[in-house]
Amino acid sequence: MIAFVRGVRALSRLSGVLAAAMILISVLIVCQMVFMRYVLNASTVWQTEVVIYLMIGATLVGMPYVQLLRGHINVDLLPIYLPLRPRKILFVVCVLVQMAACGAIGYYAFLLFLEAFQGGWRSSSVFGTPLWIPYLAMPMGFGLLILQYLADLIMLPHTPDPFVAAAESASPETGAQLAPTSDSAYRSH
Repeated sequence: MIAFVRGVRALSRLSGVLAAAMILISVLIVCQMVFMRYVLNASTVWQTEVVIYLMIGATLVGMPYVQLLRGHINVDLLPIYLPLRPRKILFVVCVLVQMAACGAIGYYAFLLFLEAFQGGWRSSSVFGTPLWIPYLAMPMGFGLLILQYLADLIMLPHTPDPFVAAAESASPETGAQLAPTSDSAYRSH
């Protein structure tokens, strides 16, 4: 189980790197577009569309990394005042609801991706982006997010506080330390 958790955490970190790369590429493309339009007075065809797809893709692909760091926006008023055991029960309920919602969205996103791929769908712009490429970010992001939720549930017995980022926790089988994901892992509420 610990190997699975480590693998999922590695995938989540990789998704964070991919999301950051997409944002960086978007910034570079916008700079190139501004230079082409306002310095060279040339037309731009593909830049706006690609930047939009990259930014949406970064949001979707980056979701597992944000969950790994517990960076999603949340209201933690109730968990702050609950004792540890009810806090962990609330965490399980929340994660199961989130997994169900992400599973439904991911399923329909996969069907959309598959239909776009098989149908050869293209955007209606001059550039004509094959739509399966940006649509792939949806099932990939939600699928990886579900895996991160599952890893969070597996590590729950070894987590001091499930509502903060995964901390260094000893593996019950090996005693090995898992890598921390954030400096705020041991923050107190």
